[in-house]
Amino acid sequence: MGLTSHKVLALSALMTTAAVVATVWLWPRLARPTWTAVAGRLGTVIGTQLAVMCTLGLLANNYFAFYSSWQDLLGTGDDGPVTIQNRLDGRDHGVRRISAENIRSSNTLGRAPAEVGRLEKVRIPGAGTGLSTEGYVYLPPQYFQPAYENRRFPAAIAITGFPGDARNLITKLNYPATELQLLREGRTKPTVLVLMRPSPAMPRDTECEDVPGGPQADSYFTRDVPAAVRAAYRVADGPGSWGLIGNSTGGYCALKLAMRHPDVFSAAVSLSGYYRAAEDATTGDLFHGDEHRREDADLTWRLGHRPHPPVALLVGGSREGDGDYYAATRRFTAAAGDGPTKISSITLDTGGHNFHTWSRMLPASLGWLGEHLTDPRP
Repeated sequence: MGLTSHKVLALSALMTTAAVVATVWLWPRLARPTWTAVAGRLGTVIGTQLAVMCTLGLLANNYFAFYSSWQDLLGTGDDGPVTIQNRLDGRDHGVRRISAENIRSSNTLGRAPAEVGRLEKVRIPGAGTGLSTEGYVYLPPQYFQPAYENRRFPAAIAITGFPGDARNLITKLNYPATELQLLREGRTKPTVLVLMRPSPAMPRDTECEDVPGGPQADSYFTRDVPAAVRAAYRVADGPGSWGLIGNSTGGYCALKLAMRHPDVFSAAVSLSGYYRAAEDATTGDLFHGDEHRREDADLTWRLGHRPHPPVALLVGGSREGDGDYYAATRRFTAAAGDGPTKISSITLDTGGHNFHTWSRMLPASLGWLGEHLTDPRP
């Protein structure tokens, strides 16, 4: 049974209930002042607490989708530690299509791609970095329509939070169905979505950095991924062709990559993203003591000390319920001033650092991103 299976959660809840009932039933028998009774009381308390924590942990994981499988949790799956190579072998030079996926929306099952688009699970290799990770590509209906058969489409990389899986962007936020609905309402332009997790070197959190002597995540997202996707799909190149959008860690990555590489990305959206790189046990030493690298990864500092890049940014979050997001966002926005970095915002009165909040902002955010990308072109 998978980590996110409802059967696993039900079994854990059943075991927790049994542990509580057993503790209540056994407690009178363990009330004697003997060492064995004391050990029994400690055992029942510890066992009950562990069972409760396990159930709560499964509930939280099923909601926030931190880990998608036991291998993901233990770091033993295919997306575990990677070996940095100078070049890829002959089997991994292009995007590898793994499977076709269902678009999770009403009236889409079994319908032609020209009506609802197509969602593919893929593995995206990095020809320059040697990194590789699985994700999803959503091709909008227009991609399959005769009127667009000779046109190349704009694309947007969507990045989830750490340590989430790219599937969160389908099961929790449902990017494909959201874009499909916006297209039907005429609120966006057809865009190829590339749905990814925030680190191509799991279980390490790279914060989308080129780590000295380590994973070159910045280069992977900004050079390898666009090149691989353009080679596999009819995706455009040049100004206005690529955008970024992400939540939490993915939001930070979206802003940072767009600010560092305005020649690649014309616009970026951050949903509850932060503004400086995290540094903890999951990231390891990202900067190798280089203070200049650390400052460069602080986006508010960049706006105060570096030339402002000509990009459009959208920051979204809530005034209450998401830590210091609102105050940090005000500082970031103020640092941009009236320069070439144009910042728009979505501010909910209340919300939180969760998928429900991000789902509320996603339609407007995808619509905004579409406005800053080019139309499909020959």
